Amino acid sequence: MEVKAFRWKGDCLLLLDQRRLPQEEVWLELRDHLEVAEAIKNMSVRGAPAIGCVAAYGFVLGIKKKTPPKAVFETLKNTRPTAYNLFWALERMMRALEEGKDSEEEALSIEREDYEANRRMGELGSELIPEGAKILTHCNTGALATAGWGTALGVVRSAHYGGKGISVWVDETRPYLQGARLTAWELLKEGIPHRVITDSTAGFLMRRGEVDLVIVGADRITARGDVANKIGTYALSVLAKEHGIPFYVVAPSSTFDLSILSGRDIPIEERGEEELKNCLGVSIAPEGSPALHVAFDVTPAENITAIITERGIIKPVNEENVRRCLS
Repeated sequence: MEVKAFRWKGDCLLLLDQRRLPQEEVWLELRDHLEVAEAIKNMSVRGAPAIGCVAAYGFVLGIKKKTPPKAVFETLKNTRPTAYNLFWALERMMRALEEGKDSEEEALSIEREDYEANRRMGELGSELIPEGAKILTHCNTGALATAGWGTALGVVRSAHYGGKGISVWVDETRPYLQGARLTAWELLKEGIPHRVITDSTAGFLMRRGEVDLVIVGADRITARGDVANKIGTYALSVLAKEHGIPFYVVAPSSTFDLSILSGRDIPIEERGEEELKNCLGVSIAPEGSPALHVAFDVTPAENITAIITERGIIKPVNEENVRRCLS
């Protein structure tokens, strides 16, 4: 059975608690928008497309509980500031409600469209993957981060099933270990060859010629093609540029925020320092040492070889080509 991060049951949302993976698979049963909001905040669900889908279902649950739509909207909107799919999905749900559309059907459409977009991106992106490619990826961009199949990891998946004989270097992705815990878990389930590495190993492998391309997802993309993604992405783009390695971003059109031109204007989430100073419940830093836990960074368009969307491939990455692709 294909990996799913969530399942809609009509009166509740079942959510695979990603904090517990890979040690155990625990499903949460969410019955109102407040529980959904908390699940987004505490990262029981993560990945921009998945957050958007889950927020849409949270909106439906809030409406079914007779909570004022504006209150539901604001509660869910204020969960995480960087992932644009969250705001895109909630604005679409509000608009559908105002137009008299069925909220549940709209949420189902958002999920279905995201899955279809992922499959299309997988097809388009796999054409860029050479035979036998050694691929480096960061964070988790698979089925767990989306409605299914995945964005960057969806391209990897499509290349694998297309018989290209690829293998994957999996950045552990500190401090939340989305790579080591989640990406490796998905790849293992599907029998895709991979090895987990520390984030700081990437440059060493590039220098030795053991990385053919880098492929990542995105949480928000500006009109000129600057990309906000999990912290560490910018550093990888600099390393890839230095070593002449293609650097690809994979994201659906719902991740683009055309109201923002520059990546400098993207709100960047800072999370609690305890997430950084602890690893899987074990303290790894002195209690009295302060910490800075920035969840995302911004990769400038000039560091990106191409952006793969369900509407086509943006190359070179600039404002003209972004707007043309999405128009």
